[in-house]
Formats: sequence, structure tokens, C-alpha cells
Amino acid sequence: MNKNEKKRYLFFVSQDYSFPVLRPLQQKIVMRGDEAKWFMYGDEININYLKRDEERLFNIEDVVEYAPHAVFVPGNVVPSFISGLKVQVFHGLPSAKVKKSGQLYHYIIRGMFDLYCTQGPSSTQKFQELAKQYGFFNVEETGWCKLDPLFPLEKRDDSLKQKSIFFASTFSPRFSKAKILYPLIFDMMKKYDFNWYITLHPKMDLSIVELYKSIDLPNVKFVESTELIESFKKSDLMLCDTSSIIYEFLTQLKPVITFQTEKNAPELINVEDIDKLEETILSVLGNLDINRENIEKSVMQFHPYIDGKSSDRVLMAVDKMLEGKNMPKKKKPLNLIRNFKLRKELGYWKWKI
Repeated sequence: MNKNEKKRYLFFVSQDYSFPVLRPLQQKIVMRGDEAKWFMYGDEININYLKRDEERLFNIEDVVEYAPHAVFVPGNVVPSFISGLKVQVFHGLPSAKVKKSGQLYHYIIRGMFDLYCTQGPSSTQKFQELAKQYGFFNVEETGWCKLDPLFPLEKRDDSLKQKSIFFASTFSPRFSKAKILYPLIFDMMKKYDFNWYITLHPKMDLSIVELYKSIDLPNVKFVESTELIESFKKSDLMLCDTSSIIYEFLTQLKPVITFQTEKNAPELINVEDIDKLEETILSVLGNLDINRENIEKSVMQFHPYIDGKSSDRVLMAVDKMLEGKNMPKKKKPLNLIRNFKLRKELGYWKWKI
């Protein structure tokens, strides 16, 4: 393509988690003088989260006509009939969630992407191995664009007496501990002078979500999953179960306490016995550097970038491929079944001649 041509980018999204992932990228695109448009599909995304100055394509015909140079996808699928480079930017950092077969969800290859923008050495190495195995996609380590607004890190003010706890839980009944933890957390909210920030996965059982949202205490704030960064900055530690949000929080080099997590690791302070959880929280709040060395080692592997410029690196990686550099050796598979399902879901049956 002509280097002076204004680039057209598409954000192909179906979940609310896409907004904070893609907005830092959108900011950089606009600063470069290019354009980005959103296409939201399905019934699991809240279109009201779109801001007034963000451009939306309302139907799939408009998307095809828009003819983007590149399509950014935080989700798992993207149809082949939309033009442009298909770029996986991920909706989370690598987590311990595994299929019953033992395969990590983060590394499932569906044959729909040309470029994977990885977040750190640990995921880069695995995806590079998969790229050699499959041959139809490229891998560039860029850092994660969602975390750009988190940096540079703010120095913690240890003189503040009132501590803050960020509580998060995943939606899967297999992994989530939100229901079990509610009585203990609610009791601690009333007992101690801590601030609490709470976020629950958008797909969580609504009865559990309402349980937490109904807490009416001045020191408790429910945070939507699209607006987490500022609450991360204000929190001293995180309490969680098994979720990739753990690793988003850890990039601040702050401690994370997990309760009965699926896969324990040195960077986490895991508690198996609920009767010991309260004393562990109090102990860590009294010494926030208790696990600092393990956290630093871990972060250097999964997201070592602290410059807030991951979005720039993503766009540079895309530029190279649009210029014909670093192209995969093979063509992507036809993916007939997945593409048929997407055509059916989107109601698009036109074919290129």
C-alpha cells in the first residue's frame, strides 16, 4: 500500500472487555492521522459504552465496504470475508485457565489471524513455537495496549493510613469463589477502615453480581470491567481467585492474594483455608513488599514493558506486514466451518467473484 495513504483500521468486537483494550490503540491511530472504526456484534456487548467521538459501523455490509487495512480483535474469531490483516491483541494476559484436556485457553490457535501481538517473553516463546508449527501467522512481542494508561507507575504513598483492596472474580463456576467469599468480605468491609473496589466478570451469574452491587457502604465501590485502571492505581493489593486480571494488577508490582486458585505460582500469595484468609490480608497490608522479588521476576516474563508505548509497537508491527515484511510462509486455512458460522451470525452471504 502507499505509505502516504491514510490507513483504515477496524475494531471487531463482541464483548465489553474490548473497550479498554482498544482505546489506547485508537488514541495512537488518531494521533498518526489515520482512522479507526468500531463494529460491535452479538448480544453480549453494551453499545452504550461507545463514546460520542468514536465512530461505529452499524452493519456488516458497511464493514466490508469500509475495506480496512487491518482488523484488531481482542476476541477469538474474525471472518475472512472482511479485508485486511487480522491482528490478535488479546482480551487478557496469560492466565492459568485450562481446558479439561489440559490445554491453556490462551494458546488455542483457530487459524483466523495473520499476526499475534504478544505481551512478554513467556507468551512470545510459546506463540513463536506455534508459529513454526503452523506457519500461517507471524508473532511480534509488543506489550499489551490495554496497560498503556497504567504507566508510568505512580510511587506509592506509604504515609496513607487507609489501605485499599481490589477484589475481582471470574465468572466460571469452576473457578469463581465470589459466592463463597461474600460473607467474609462483607464482614471485613464493616470491620476495618479499608477502601474496597469490586469488579466481577461480565458473564458472572447475575444473582452474585447483584449480591455485591447491593452492598451499601461508603468504603465500597463497584467498578465496571471497562474502567479498571484508575482503581488499580488506588489499590494496595488485590484479592482474587483464578483470572487473567491478576496479572494486569501485578504489573504494578503490588501483591495479589488468591483464594483456592487453580494454579498456584510464586508471584501469588495463595490461601486454601478460608479461615486463614483474613489474617493473611491483614498481614500483607502491613508489609506490601512481602512478595516483591517474586512479582518482579514474574512480570519481567509476562509483561516487562513499563513505558506505556505498547500501542505504538502494535502499530509498527502491523506497518511492517502491510509493507510486505515478516509475512507468514503459508496461507491461513479456509476455516470453512468457523467462517460459515460467522456468516450466519452476521447475516452476510455475499461472495467475492
